[in-house]
Amino acid sequence: MTATRTATELRAWASIDLQALQCNLACARPPQHPASLIVIVKANAYGHGMVPVARALQSQLRPRDCFGVATLEEGLALRAAGLGQDIVLLEGVVTPAELDEALAANLQLVLHSIYQIDALLQRLQLGSPVQPLVLWLKADTGMHRLGLEQEEFVHAWRTLHGHPALGTLRVMTHFACADDPSSPMTERQMQRLDAMFTAAGIDECERSVAASAAIQQWPSTHFQWLRPGIMLYGGAAIAAENGEDRGLRPVMTLHSRIMAIKQVEAGETLGYGASFLCERDMRIGIVSIGYGDGYPRRAPAGTPVLVHSRTRPGMATVRAGLCGRVSMDMLIIDLTDAAHVDIGDDVVLWGEGLPADEIARLCGTIAYELFCQVTPRVHYVYV
Repeated sequence: MTATRTATELRAWASIDLQALQCNLACARPPQHPASLIVIVKANAYGHGMVPVARALQSQLRPRDCFGVATLEEGLALRAAGLGQDIVLLEGVVTPAELDEALAANLQLVLHSIYQIDALLQRLQLGSPVQPLVLWLKADTGMHRLGLEQEEFVHAWRTLHGHPALGTLRVMTHFACADDPSSPMTERQMQRLDAMFTAAGIDECERSVAASAAIQQWPSTHFQWLRPGIMLYGGAAIAAENGEDRGLRPVMTLHSRIMAIKQVEAGETLGYGASFLCERDMRIGIVSIGYGDGYPRRAPAGTPVLVHSRTRPGMATVRAGLCGRVSMDMLIIDLTDAAHVDIGDDVVLWGEGLPADEIARLCGTIAYELFCQVTPRVHYVYV
C-alpha cells in the first residue's frame, strides 16, 4: 500500500529509490550493443510495485523495448494504468477466455505448449486480430519447466511462420545455470537451441535467451532481446555475489524502528522457544517488524540490521545482530554495545548499506524471495 503518512510516523516501510532503478536499467544494456529489452515487472515488479516501477522506467525505454509479465492479470493491470508499450505475456494463456482478453489488450503471447498453439489457431479461424500478431515460441533447451521440445518446436514454427495473421514470430528460452560461470549447462542449452533452429530450417530470427545472469556474464547469448529482471532491482543474479559487485544500486530499503528497549540479565533467554541464551547482561531492542511483514522467520541469530539514531543524529550507524526467533510482528536485536541507540530510532533490514543478497544468503534463500514476500501492511514510499 502507498503511504499517506510520513516515514517518521510509520512502523514499517519500504523506500523505493526510482533513480536507482533507472540507473540499474542502464546497466542492463551492454555498451555498443543494439539489443532491445524486455523489462521484467512480473510479481509486482519483484515486490517493488509494478505500476510505479513501469512508469518510472518509461522515459528510459527505446522504441522497441517492452515490459514482461507472467500473468494475464499483470498485463491487463499495466494496460489499465495507461502503459502503452508492448507487453510480453511470458507464461502465455491457459484458457480460450484468457486468449480473447490477451488479444483484445494487444499483448504479445509466449507459446510454450501445443495446446496454446491449437487454441490460437482455432481462435484465428474466427477472424484475424486488428493488429498483426507478435508471437514468441518458447523452446525447452534443458530447463524442463516450460517450453516446446524439438519436435514440437519444429511443428510450431512450420505451422505459424507465414500465417496471415502473424506480424512477427520470435523465439525464447530460459537458462537453468546461467548464474554459475563454471557450469557447462548454458553452452549445452545453446547447442540444443541451435539444433532446433537447424531442424526447423531457420536461418535467422529474433531471439531472447539472456536474463539478468546471462546479461552479466554470457555475452555470446545476448542476441536481439535481453530480459533484465533481478538486476533492475539491485539484486545479484550471480551466485555468491552482491548486486553492488556489478555496479547495481539497491532499489528497496526495508525500514522499521525500535519500539522498546530492555535490560536482560545473563542466563535469561529471549523469544519463542527460549532459543537464545544471554551469555552476558544484555541491552536489547525490540523492532516493530516480523514475518507478518515479510521479514524471513528463518533468519538466524546474528543476522545483521543497521540502526540509525534519530534521537542523536551525530552518532554513527550501528550494525546489530538478531537475537532469538523472528516473531510475527517484531524481532529482537542486540544493543549491548550501542548505548546511544534509543526508542524510535530507524532500523534498516536490507537495502542501502546492507545488501539484500547478504541477508538472503544467511536465510538460505535469494533476494528475489525477500523482495517478493514483503506483505501489504508494509507501506511503500517512492523516492
